[in-house]
Amino acid sequence: MSEVVKHIKHITEGHSPVKALRKLADLFPGEVIFSTSFGWEDQVISHMIFNNDLPIKVFTLETGRLFPETYYTWNRTLEMYGKPIHAYYPQHETLEAMVNTKGPNSFYESVENRKECCNIRKIEPLSRALAGNKCWITGIRAEQSPNRQFMEPVEWDESNQMVKFHPIYSWTLEEVKTYINVNNIPYNPLHDRGFPSIGCAPCTRAVQPGEDFRAGRWWWEDQSKKECGLHVTNN
Repeated sequence: MSEVVKHIKHITEGHSPVKALRKLADLFPGEVIFSTSFGWEDQVISHMIFNNDLPIKVFTLETGRLFPETYYTWNRTLEMYGKPIHAYYPQHETLEAMVNTKGPNSFYESVENRKECCNIRKIEPLSRALAGNKCWITGIRAEQSPNRQFMEPVEWDESNQMVKFHPIYSWTLEEVKTYINVNNIPYNPLHDRGFPSIGCAPCTRAVQPGEDFRAGRWWWEDQSKKECGLHVTNN
């Protein structure tokens, strides 16, 4: 699949994110999909897609443990653009079995339990969302975490057998904030309260000045890994 990645790098390199997204939508008609968690970066890309009427499906993973502020941002986005955002939920049988067996907060007890919860609430629904598509758009930026600095703007996702494209991979946080302010894009108010990265409520806290961007995610675990398994680099 390296030839596919090379081709997409060739047709997107040097172009603005909007133009690159349009080229991908033309290359894979009806088979390009964008995942949003309503954070800063994802709101930027949602604006690019919706404001330019790009034929790219937008979806979110409704884990059932999101912050009230995330639901607020979700609703504000629907109101502003009038475009659909498709929700994918966990399979209720497996979720019920986990909670009935281990309780609602088992993820605090071990890494294995946390990964099980992430798999049920996020990984499995993601696989359903991505099925039948050829290109997955994300809001990943290089400076978000040490792991993400080794990614590329265009990658081959081996586990999902598709191309991944990160249109604002090289943007700084200040560039993201400026774009949001200039375009009056709704964003999650938790960002103003020290939450640079926002996931499920029980697994996310605010960070202190000088802490790593993703220090507030799964803070009780090894600080060297801050991924749930949605984004795995092959490098």
